[in-house]
Amino acid sequence: MFDIAKVQAAPSKDLLTPDNAVMLFVDHQPQMFFGTGSGDRAAIINSTVGLAKAARAFDVPAVLTTVAAESFSGPLLPQLAEVFPKNEIIDRTTMNAWEDEALVAAVKATGRKKIVLSGLWTEVCLVLPALSALEQGYEVYVVTDASGGVSPAAHEHALQRMIAAGAVPVTWVQVLLELQRDWARQETYGDVMEIVKAHAGAYGLGVVYAQSVIGAHAAG
Repeated sequence: MFDIAKVQAAPSKDLLTPDNAVMLFVDHQPQMFFGTGSGDRAAIINSTVGLAKAARAFDVPAVLTTVAAESFSGPLLPQLAEVFPKNEIIDRTTMNAWEDEALVAAVKATGRKKIVLSGLWTEVCLVLPALSALEQGYEVYVVTDASGGVSPAAHEHALQRMIAAGAVPVTWVQVLLELQRDWARQETYGDVMEIVKAHAGAYGLGVVYAQSVIGAHAAG
C-alpha cells in the first residue's frame, strides 16, 4: 500500500551495487564463439570486456568458468582473462555450470545474492545455471549483449524462458551505470569514463568530444 509519508530520496533495493553483486562469466571460449549466430561476435566480445572492466572498476567479485577447455572449447577469451589475471578459471565437464561444485562454492564464497550472468550459449550455458540459481533463491540479471546463442531465435527464446522464471535482462552499459549511479562518486568516475570511451560506441565518442572540445572551451 502506498504511503506518501515513507517517500524519500533513496535507491531501490533491487538495484545492483558494488556490495550486493557477483559477476559470473560462463564459457566465453573460441569454440562457443564459432557457433554463435545470434549477433555480431565482435560486438559480444566488446560488451563482455566492457562488463568485465566494470566489475574490476567497482571491485565486484568475478567468477570465470569454461567447459572442456582442453578437449573441445579452447581457453577463456584472452581479453577477458587479461582483465582478471589473478582469478582462477574453473573448468567444468557439465553444461549446467550450477551442477559444478567448485563453481557453486565460488559463487557462495562471495556472499552475494545478485548474480550478473553472461556467456555462450544463451540457450544452454545461461538458461541452465540461471534456472538453477533462481530456484535456490538467487536473483539473476542476464547481460543480453555480453551473451549469444546459435541463432537469433535461440537467443531470444532462451531469454524469454529465463525472464518467465524471474531473471532480469540487462545490458553491459546498464550494469556499468547502475553501479556508478551518481556522477559525484569521483573514486570510480575516471574508470567509468575510460570504460565508456573504449567500449560504448557512440556514447564513448560523445565523452571524447565533451572532454576534448567542451572541456577545452570551459578551461579557456
